[in-house]
Amino acid sequence: MTVGILLISHNQVGAELINAARQMLSCYSLPVKVISIGIHDNTDEIKLRLQQTLEEVDQGGGTLILTDMFGSTPSNIACDVSERHDIRIVSGLNLPMLIRVLNYPNLTLEELEQKAITGGQDGVARCHHTGCTK
Repeated sequence: MTVGILLISHNQVGAELINAARQMLSCYSLPVKVISIGIHDNTDEIKLRLQQTLEEVDQGGGTLILTDMFGSTPSNIACDVSERHDIRIVSGLNLPMLIRVLNYPNLTLEELEQKAITGGQDGVARCHHTGCTK
């Protein structure tokens, strides 16, 4: 059973991150869907789209939802399904997080959740004129 991946983000953030990941990785086997939320989108319609998209991405191993910013509309909408045992939600979506998740298609939902967190954190570095450091 494979874990499905759902990106929920403002505007086209999630779509652009998955496009970048596709360019960087020659292939990946996890099913990925994106829900992009614009400023004028209706919250009730988005919640309905969330339910439909969760059904589409479900491969039997659960769904990892990645949102761009904790406490924002995408994150709050994802929290509506947080009580489900087959869903994990991680906020702070960035490209290193997404690449890390997509590189581990055989992990369980719980293991992918941890990969997302560590991938996102490890991808943050401070760059100086003498080189980059963590």
